[in-house]
Amino acid sequence: MSRILVVDDEPDLRFLLRHVLASAGHEVTDAGDGATALDCVHETPPDLVVTDMMMPVMGGVEFIHRLRADPHTAAIPVLAVSGDSHLAVDADATVAKPWQPAELRAAVDDLLRKGRDGP
Repeated sequence: MSRILVVDDEPDLRFLLRHVLASAGHEVTDAGDGATALDCVHETPPDLVVTDMMMPVMGGVEFIHRLRADPHTAAIPVLAVSGDSHLAVDADATVAKPWQPAELRAAVDDLLRKGRDGP
């Protein structure tokens, strides 16, 4: 079981992401913006982050930039869930909105496998 942090400002989407990932056997926590997510990452580092890109307070672009700038969090894989893949340039992978559960699970599994096995 992997620890996954879901970051999205829309409660319904966070619920849906949590449900899909938890039903695949993952331990899932969530945050409503990038600033809260950074606190979560430092408190309990996840094995993977799934993040929206467009959020108030701190969006996905800045959130990923801050993860990458910190040596303690730089290697955490990031899956961006976005309607605009151009925003997710620093993410390890992107799933376009609207996503399908099987597509999301496949992208998560791939990133987790790469994280364990190396590039």
